[in-house]
Amino acid sequence: MVSAAKPAFTPDLRDQTAIAAAFAQPDPDGRFSGAFGAYLKRIGAQRKAIIFVFPPKAAGTFLRTAAIAACDGQLLRIVHAQGGRDAQPYLPLLVDYFTGGLTPKTLVSHIHMQALPANRYILDAFGIRPIIMLRSIPDMLASYWDMLDSDMLARQDGLNCLIPENFPELSKEDKAEFCIGMLAPWYASFYATWLEYAVREPKTVLLLHYAKMRADPAGSLAQALAHTGIDVCDARCRQAADEAWNERHELRFNKGEAGRGQDYFGTSHLRRLERLLSCYPILTSWREQLMGVVPGGH
Repeated sequence: MVSAAKPAFTPDLRDQTAIAAAFAQPDPDGRFSGAFGAYLKRIGAQRKAIIFVFPPKAAGTFLRTAAIAACDGQLLRIVHAQGGRDAQPYLPLLVDYFTGGLTPKTLVSHIHMQALPANRYILDAFGIRPIIMLRSIPDMLASYWDMLDSDMLARQDGLNCLIPENFPELSKEDKAEFCIGMLAPWYASFYATWLEYAVREPKTVLLLHYAKMRADPAGSLAQALAHTGIDVCDARCRQAADEAWNERHELRFNKGEAGRGQDYFGTSHLRRLERLLSCYPILTSWREQLMGVVPGGH
């Protein structure tokens, strides 16, 4: 088990370099170059950070909770605000953490973020190695649909759009149209950006599979922790996963069943989703898994 003791280094949060970095701007394309980039890389090497970059309804809250228990970490948001699900990392917060601020514990975060260039560059700048989850999009949309029906707070956050306040009162057809027309494009782009990044940088991005996580939560947790350089014994991972599983209903864990999307979306909806996925050549190899038509591919 990893100790939650304070880092061995003794940072000075009044360091003018850290203050300047927190308020500096990257290059126009989002890169951190020159001495600025070298500084961020150096402070990034001083601490670990566990970042689950999952789409909604892919067990991100469950795994982040298990990770916190396994390594005695601290849940922290790494974005400016939670008032929008298509997140972007917030530079001052990351500078503060990597120079010893916010908490003596290991940062654990779960964000809904695409691997668009500026987002990748800020993770790269600190040497953060993200973890993503592959799951059937129809199944995730079905779970998201359930959450929007039952949870008023969930309706206050969108992915790339405003959620209608009257979503629970919409007809089943209108709910399906909203999910496919407004939410599904974000999911398609999410996987296009992250899978392209994972193929190009397989040592940087860890790709987990939902079916394997459901079959062996502790094993997926151990993979995630090892990917970020944290060594936790198998027994502790099992205990942490079991504890999180007992709290799954409080963690917005829905049913976690494969194939549920077929009960929510008709043939025409699923064909539209397939056409969305076909816009991105990188998704060709994963199309059947993302559509949920391969046994064990959810």
